[in-house]
Amino acid sequence: MRIAVPNKGRLHDPTLSLLERAGLHVEETADRQLYADTVDPEVTVLYARAADIPEYVRDGAADLGVTGLDQAAESGGVADDRTTAGDDDLVDLLDLGYGSCRLVLAAPEDGDVATVEDLAGATIATEFPTVTREYLDRKGVDADVVTVTGATELTPHVDMADAIVDITSTGTTLQVNRLAVIDEVLASSVRLFARADVADDPKVEQVRTAFESVLAADGRRYLMMNAPKDRLDEVKDVIPGLGGPTVMNVEADENGNGMVAVHAVVEERDVFATISELKDVGASGILVTEIERLVE
Repeated sequence: MRIAVPNKGRLHDPTLSLLERAGLHVEETADRQLYADTVDPEVTVLYARAADIPEYVRDGAADLGVTGLDQAAESGGVADDRTTAGDDDLVDLLDLGYGSCRLVLAAPEDGDVATVEDLAGATIATEFPTVTREYLDRKGVDADVVTVTGATELTPHVDMADAIVDITSTGTTLQVNRLAVIDEVLASSVRLFARADVADDPKVEQVRTAFESVLAADGRRYLMMNAPKDRLDEVKDVIPGLGGPTVMNVEADENGNGMVAVHAVVEERDVFATISELKDVGASGILVTEIERLVE
């Protein structure tokens, strides 16, 4: 099975990090080639431009692809699951939680365009003509769409277009070019995509589960401690945990009091306050560790 991943740019490093954390270590060579093996003999990585990855998957050069939703939507149809996917659709298996951005409709701040309806009969410049036309169809607006390959934000100021559809993360570039956001066209982030014909393959599900386990572990910590058995209910009130803490009997303490070992998964943001509360109810030997993967 081949997974197409970005070969460079801001998505390359976090994608390789995700593969590593998911247990799919990539055996890279000094002179990076088109393909790379992983520790799983059944899984190969294919390096490609982020914008080309959807086509690699659609055409069968890869079975899975990691790239932005904006790129996948621009290349063709995207379905939420296998049952609703057309023959040429990509199936959106998992939001990987990085590379977030927005495709927005924007127009000059001092212009006459305040809503998308104001663009009827006007011209919109964009690097995403497919997504833009689908958006206009949803809105019932008939406008001309002009494809550009760079510096989209300049087109309204040189009379090439009345508005643009472009990617923004912070909005700074739009502000610098005196463009105001009219509407959000698409909220995008990096996703794991599959071809519809392999979306239900057991190996695809194995990879999806591995990625999902890494995401589930983010922002969580594993707590282990000893606590007096007669105060277990108080400990449980402090750390309800993921489906409740795990409790195991241990030997009595030096005073002969019954003790239990308690393990629980808690949110990282709660650790500081939780430890203080646990000590107040008699917990001791509290250990906090990171979680590499968590299968829920």
